[in-house]
Amino acid sequence: MRYFVTVADLGSITRAAEELGMEQPPLSQQIRQFEQKLGVKLFERQTRGVKLTEIGATLIPRARAILELQHQFQVTAEGLARGEVGHIRLGLAGAVPLLPVIPLAIRSFRDIAPDVTLSLEESNTPALCAALHESSTDIAIVRPPVPDPARLSVSHLLDEPTVIALPRGHRLTEEPIISLDMVADDPLIIFPRELGPGFHDAILSAYQLAGVTPILGQQAPQIAGTVPLVAAGMGVSVVPRSLCQIHAGGVTFHTISEPAPRATLAVAIRSGQNMPIVSRFVKILRTTCREWEKMSPEAQFPASGF
Repeated sequence: MRYFVTVADLGSITRAAEELGMEQPPLSQQIRQFEQKLGVKLFERQTRGVKLTEIGATLIPRARAILELQHQFQVTAEGLARGEVGHIRLGLAGAVPLLPVIPLAIRSFRDIAPDVTLSLEESNTPALCAALHESSTDIAIVRPPVPDPARLSVSHLLDEPTVIALPRGHRLTEEPIISLDMVADDPLIIFPRELGPGFHDAILSAYQLAGVTPILGQQAPQIAGTVPLVAAGMGVSVVPRSLCQIHAGGVTFHTISEPAPRATLAVAIRSGQNMPIVSRFVKILRTTCREWEKMSPEAQFPASGF
């Protein structure tokens, strides 16, 4: 195909052979064999060079398109091998999109791999793990522990501090730091355990360590859904600090004195997954999270007003 296009472009087998870095007789033989294989005549031999036949002129645009597709195939394959092209389907556990380090990591990845497209989906940890098993998600940022861990490769990302959300006008609104025993009489708004058993249990364990048995109030449909319920005056809630990014009217956020729970995040991929593009993103994500954890709270959440 390449020989056919080169001869057509130059109108001469002699010049085409020079362009291709080969002798003229082998090139003439290749063209004849190509014509025999196709069962058509591609060139009219003339005293000075060659000219496309009508059939050759009809086929030449298709030949160019095939060669371009071949080139694009090669470029894509090489890009995939380097982790520079492709598509990543990224799943995010509840409230994770509000964590500033996530867009920072995505931006860092985009800087070195601008031809990679990313699609994001927010869900809960069990659903994200199921999506990984079904190969409908490539990477998931989850709240461990994960179901069926043997089929997944899971690595720690960070431990996010938590804060307590109070309805505006609460008796402790003016207190910058609050211990959990100070809200022992307030209903605790929490999400269902199956949506994030690790974080759910960490909250209840922190209450227990503070010597308090919480009064369980209204359940929120998801982690971020606790804030509107607090704003409605239905109780208090312990949430990841990133939820301070939600500027919901009627809610104030306060530091929790120790023992304070942590909202742990991990990154999960399928065991045995060997796509370079995925490995490259995970490496950048982990590096960005390590650097972010070293930053001051003011630098981590510059716009939270916390």
